[in-house]
Amino acid sequence: MLRNMVTTLLDLEQIETTDAKAKEVRSLAERLITLGKRGENDLAARRQAIKVIRSKKVVAKLFSELGPRYADRPGGYTRIVKVGDRHGDGAHLSIVALVTEPVTFKDMKHKRAKLEEEAKLREEAGRKVDEAPAAEAEPVEDEVVEAEAVEADETAAEDTAAEVDEPEAPADEEPSQKED
Repeated sequence: MLRNMVTTLLDLEQIETTDAKAKEVRSLAERLITLGKRGENDLAARRQAIKVIRSKKVVAKLFSELGPRYADRPGGYTRIVKVGDRHGDGAHLSIVALVTEPVTFKDMKHKRAKLEEEAKLREEAGRKVDEAPAAEAEPVEDEVVEAEAVEADETAAEDTAAEVDEPEAPADEEPSQKED
């Protein structure tokens, strides 16, 4: 039953079914679309898809249309929209549809988007390093020398403070003796 539903979903790109079946169909359809993203030339992926999908026409559509359509999307190829209850038995109905909107990465969670952003930053940093004059290198050396001098002064001050703060043992205390 699920194989027929997934085949129909991939063919028509939208089906109406009960909530429970919709959740199961979504799981199977997402797995198949991920196989479709592997490309038309991947024979192993095509054979795995044929095990589930009953129509060779739909398998061809999966690898030629749907796979490239969702190539940049990291997941979430389907959407479930609840539409109400069925009149006869009151079962909760949903529409399972393939997502058609392009993906947007608002908070840069996607790996490719992060890598592209990092590459841009590296390119900008590379340009800044190449454009930097040699005169900027000398103040850095001066700062290092000054930082070492400040650290030496702080170490000397800590040693002096440790000598002053050491408490002396009182000499008038005698060991206590037990009385019988």
